[in-house]
Amino acid sequence: MMKRFALMLVVVFSAVSFAAAADIYKVGKTILLGGDGSWDYATIDDSGRFLYLTRATHTMVVDTAAGKLVADISGTTLSHGVALVPAQGRGFISDGRKADVVVFDLKTNVVLGVVPSAIDSDGIIYDAGTNHVFVACGDAAALVCIAADVDVKGGKPEAQIDLGGKPEFLAADGQGRVFVNLTDKAEVAVVDAKAMKVVAKWSMAPGARATGMSIDRENGLLFIGCRNKHMIVMSARDGAILADLPIGSGVDATVFSDGTGLASCGDGTLWAVRETSPGKFETVQTLKTAAGARTMAINKNTGTIYLPYAQLLPTTGPGRPRTAPGTFRVLVVEKAQP
Repeated sequence: MMKRFALMLVVVFSAVSFAAAADIYKVGKTILLGGDGSWDYATIDDSGRFLYLTRATHTMVVDTAAGKLVADISGTTLSHGVALVPAQGRGFISDGRKADVVVFDLKTNVVLGVVPSAIDSDGIIYDAGTNHVFVACGDAAALVCIAADVDVKGGKPEAQIDLGGKPEFLAADGQGRVFVNLTDKAEVAVVDAKAMKVVAKWSMAPGARATGMSIDRENGLLFIGCRNKHMIVMSARDGAILADLPIGSGVDATVFSDGTGLASCGDGTLWAVRETSPGKFETVQTLKTAAGARTMAINKNTGTIYLPYAQLLPTTGPGRPRTAPGTFRVLVVEKAQP
């Protein structure tokens, strides 16, 4: 009887261990889009239907249900990111080369106008808490604040905040604070979005050369992807480093959804991080994706992740590898069945 009971315990324990180690995500289909230009951030609307992909001189709008291109927004020279403002029926595209932001209609995808920003306009988000769009402008070392209802025919930003370092990406807590990665300082700048000023700077060491940032608003956590292969989990309340976890090379984006922090890396890996016990964060899955799939967007209704990439050509020197013409596509990563 004792041997049988012991065997039952082993079987039960093994089943629990297997369940704990089960994959969260799996690779699904690929959407081939083609088209010219490099790419940067991916953005998806609240419904999860429309995916916006910046392609330097244009921005592609993809119907995720149909898996096809439905619009192509022109008018940029080096587009980086898209911020969506559903209440205003507007989208905002950052253009790093022209130092401005292109505003377009969410229903028709027609360009409505242009608002000046600052040189190297890059990461861009909408903060519903303040009803403003914030643009991280790297070479200007500034955060530009634009009202969501700005006059697109001659309107200007409400503020340009000196950050004292080169910003990359950012996140907002919905309560009036914006957090900005300073990639050259290994710091997070904390901005009071109502007073329009920097109120604190927090070290992200041992993380360095930070790119992607996302926030768990409910628990006050920042997930910061760093180019020195670290994922930093930081308290959004006081800047305390709560976890330092390894990730792949070439990270460019992080997202937070359904209790999981994710980092997409250019080496073709997607890293999933969770709080496995109070105060303890661990990597719960490393998924092989595709080389170059460094940015992403997530449908928070379904958990489906979209990673843009293209076929990479052999490198001949430093810098980003060239891509084969016509090979731009989106890799779809889905929730694995329990």
